[in-house]
Amino acid sequence: MSLPVLATAFLLTITLCYMVLCAAQPFGRCHKCDGLGFQLTHKRNGKPKRGKHCRRCDGHGIRIRRGRHLWNLWDRAHRNGTR
Repeated sequence: MSLPVLATAFLLTITLCYMVLCAAQPFGRCHKCDGLGFQLTHKRNGKPKRGKHCRRCDGHGIRIRRGRHLWNLWDRAHRNGTR
């Protein structure tokens, strides 16, 4: 098999795996707060304390995956177009 065929097969496999992941688990951890819902700060003595409320995930600690967001947009457009 040639290199372009292997590369195409590899990319297709990765894409299909990501689609299955987005269907099975549409939400993932927030990257900004690591799923805590707030950012950790540290006191002067080094002990962690609760910081500010995370604005990216609105304090929930989860966010929708990009693939699932794109699927939701496509699905909404399809539903609105076929009414």
